Amino acid sequence: MRVMALDIGEVRVGVAVSDPGERVASPVCVLPASDVLAHGKAFRRVLEDWEPELLVCGLPRTLSGEEGPQAVRIRTAAARIAAACELPHVFVDERLSSAEAKRSLREKGCSERDMRGKVDMIAASLFLQSWLDERARG
Repeated sequence: MRVMALDIGEVRVGVAVSDPGERVASPVCVLPASDVLAHGKAFRRVLEDWEPELLVCGLPRTLSGEEGPQAVRIRTAAARIAAACELPHVFVDERLSSAEAKRSLREKGCSERDMRGKVDMIAASLFLQSWLDERARG
């Protein structure tokens, strides 16, 4: 089964996918949040290209593990997106995924400006990989 991860932000949505064997997560793209929420052409094309069977949506939590202030907005947006796609969705803790994505990009020599368009899809691939690893373990 192919799984698609969405790192839903207010401005952008990072997209990552798993391989059909659910072993490896790969970053795909970053789309405008308005396009994803409206089930726009670019997002529909990504869905057609990858044919996911499940959406894994990052849910912001505080460092103590509580749902962060954005969690209500993310839950609402994810439900809208999943309904429009007619796909089931689950949530995964995305804590520190953006910070880890930025660290990884910095190590590769990316400037803050270069990172802007990449952080969200790298973060999506990081939390999707964690989700895949957890499923494989148990």
